[in-house]
Parts: sequence; structure tokens; C-alpha cells
Amino acid sequence: MNTMPARRVEFLGCPVDCLTSDTLLAELTESIRGRQPAKVIQFVNANKVAMVRSEPSMGEMLERADYVLADGQPMLPLAAMLGITIPERIDGIGLMHKLLELAGREGFSVYLLGARQQIVEECVRRIGLDFPGVRIAGYRNGYFKEPEIPAIAKAVCETAPDFLFLGIGSPMKERLADEWKEQLGARVIQGVGGSFDVMAGMVKRAPRWMQRCGIEWLYRVIQEPRRMFWRYVKTNGACLWVFCKAFVRWCIPRGRHRVEQTEEKL
Repeated sequence: MNTMPARRVEFLGCPVDCLTSDTLLAELTESIRGRQPAKVIQFVNANKVAMVRSEPSMGEMLERADYVLADGQPMLPLAAMLGITIPERIDGIGLMHKLLELAGREGFSVYLLGARQQIVEECVRRIGLDFPGVRIAGYRNGYFKEPEIPAIAKAVCETAPDFLFLGIGSPMKERLADEWKEQLGARVIQGVGGSFDVMAGMVKRAPRWMQRCGIEWLYRVIQEPRRMFWRYVKTNGACLWVFCKAFVRWCIPRGRHRVEQTEEKL
């Protein structure tokens, strides 16, 4: 259960924790050093807003996470229009890099679970080159069936990793972190989706200016138009619809308040 309700807000039907990456890294470092129970990190973006709308169980998994972070630059201005201040976008692959840097400084161990075998192996190789000091507890590809999960969780747990990165698609990565966090034996569990492909050099990430402008999704569409176009039309459209309804609900009480103030002056 979340133990930090003061900074957790409800945004478009999803919980979001309003904190900076510096605060997050400091808390995770303290948690690992103190051998505290496993911490699960989840993310909210347009796709997740759409999923919560169609699959209530996703919303329940987010509520149970220790950290729910705003991934996707458009989330910040949309939240601001609803009177919510999210101090920083913390995206999945960006946080993964920060955690690897932290692991390198502190000598923490990591386990990579996901993607194809050659991709996860290339990730391990590049981590060794780019993040000296990181201890690789283990790695495994993400091609498995549900009956195999107990054995996989046992194998991960035996390595006792400080960080477990799940390079698996939604909703499997959220379910795995939510339902198996105790059996996985990691101190921090983060779903990173397709980040292994990016780290291995198989997929290019959008230029920084596109990330800052909130149109990273457009770069993905250009790379894979057939697969990504209708996905983003559907998810972004659903997210905007949820936002429009929330914005109308947010504006109505304020409109009434202004009318009441005017009437009092008269």
C-alpha cells in the first residue's frame, strides 16, 4: 500500500505521485540500504489513462504501487490545467538510466527480465561499458508463459537483486510487479517496457527537442507507422476525452464561485 498519501493526487482517474527524481533517488537509496520491503514503481501516460478507463484492475494495481510517476511530457500541462502541479516528468527509460548510475556509484545489483535473448544480452554488455560498478545479478528474456512465472520468480529471488527492470509490455509488467513483488525478491521493481530495445540500439529514441515538446509519440509513429498509428489515435484520443470531461468538471465549481462572489458584491 502507498504510505505517502500527502503527495499522491488523482489525475484523470489515475494516482500520481508529485515528486522530483532527486527525491525519488534519495528515497530508493535509503530503502535499499535499510533493507526495506520491495518498492514497486509504476507509470502513468496517455496509454495508461486509456487502459484504466477500460480495465479497472489496472487502476487498482497503480493504487497499490509505492510510486506512480508521470511519464509523457503532455501529462504536466494537462495536470496544470486541472490545478495539479507535477514538478517533473520522470519517464521509464530516463529513470532506468538514473538508477543504473546510482547502482554504479553504490555497487547495487540489477536483474534484467524481458525482450529477446540477444537484446537483453546486448543490454547487459552495454551496461558493463556505460555504467561501471553495476553488478549484474542476472538476466533472462521476456518470452515465457504464465505457468512459468513461479519458477522465474524463484530464479530472480535467488539472485537477490537491488533493482529489477521488467522489459515487458503492459499489462503483464504491471501485473508481475504487483502480484509477485514479494516472491521476486528485488528491493526495487520498475517496468521499463521497450527500453531494452532502445538501450541495445535496436530502436532509436526521439530527439530531445521532440521529447521536450511532448511529441515523442510522433517519432514512434514515423518509425513504425502501421503498428503505432492507430494505437496512438486510440489511446491519445481516449486520454483527451477523459481530460475534457475532467476539465469541464473542474471549471464548473469555479464558475459558480465567481458568480457567487459577484452576487455578494452587488
